Amino acid sequence: MELAIINTSGSATGKKVNLNDAIYGIEPNDHAIYLDVKQFLANQRQGTHSSLEKSTISGSTKKLHRQKGTGGSRKGSIKSGTFVGGARIHGPHPRDYSFKLNKKLKQLARKSALAYKAKDNSITILENFNMDEPKTKNYIDMMNNLKFSNEKTLLVISDYNDNIYKSSRNLAKAKVMTAKDLNTYAILNASKLILTEGSVEVIEEILNSEK
Repeated sequence: MELAIINTSGSATGKKVNLNDAIYGIEPNDHAIYLDVKQFLANQRQGTHSSLEKSTISGSTKKLHRQKGTGGSRKGSIKSGTFVGGARIHGPHPRDYSFKLNKKLKQLARKSALAYKAKDNSITILENFNMDEPKTKNYIDMMNNLKFSNEKTLLVISDYNDNIYKSSRNLAKAKVMTAKDLNTYAILNASKLILTEGSVEVIEEILNSEK
């Protein structure tokens, strides 16, 4: 798959890049995508939720009334979950939601997500660039030049650049990520995927790795 490379002004540079069919031209695997996204979202959960159960709540343990002869039901501790202000029955406790996936499955999921973007013509190749200072206005101007001002974009750069990152972080619809941190959820969550020249090579190196 061959795409033209444009600059930050939105103009064609006259250069082109070939996207590897082994990544961008595969038949997407929806189940691999599902598992990878599920793992990503699960890993975002802190799992610090906790509730008080009968053994941990404070309160009297005195039996409310005698077992028989009252005509009412049997009642034990006031801490019972059946009473207002009582303990939580089978409430949540701290836990780890993360789970493991094989590296090859995660690679397949990312390839599948990139293949979907390629099929939808939602990939733009941007010439390598730099920002002299962190300035949101400059990033907005660049998105306007690319005609992505109203799109949810993901810009993938080859290496971390503090100025580019800080220029975009206050924009709700813009996200910047390095190629090595690229994940399936981020790809699918963006309507437009912008890859710099350098990031294309890094992505290919990572996703075609056999290790």
